Amino acid sequence: MKLRTLIVLAVVCLLALPMMAADTPSPIKAGKWEMTVQADMPGMQMPPRTFTKCITKEEAAKAENAVPEMQKETNCKLTDVKVDGKTISWKINCEAQQMTGEGKITYEGDTYAGEMHMKMPQQEMSMKYSGKRVGDCDK
Repeated sequence: MKLRTLIVLAVVCLLALPMMAADTPSPIKAGKWEMTVQADMPGMQMPPRTFTKCITKEEAAKAENAVPEMQKETNCKLTDVKVDGKTISWKINCEAQQMTGEGKITYEGDTYAGEMHMKMPQQEMSMKYSGKRVGDCDK
């Protein structure tokens, strides 16, 4: 698989990660969030991708919604998901893509920042996350 294809796949995979800590309170607030992800690899920096997402009160009540969602067709699995105050950390394994990684996001009121590091057979990649609550969800 071409390196660029792997990068694009990794970015799509990592735009959102489903969490398994459903009984743990979430540090995210309900509302419209503007989220940005930036991927970096040795010798290559992808442009940041920014998108908005509405987080409902019901979604904000669950820790699995405190980070962006992962595409279901990637078949990546999360392990060691931990919520420590305002910080969520995790490990991820994508067998089909031969990728493993770990990451964390910390929430501070209406903002968050975090990162994830991924390892592939011939390459490593870092993802930086940032986000801010920009208001209430559109009705």
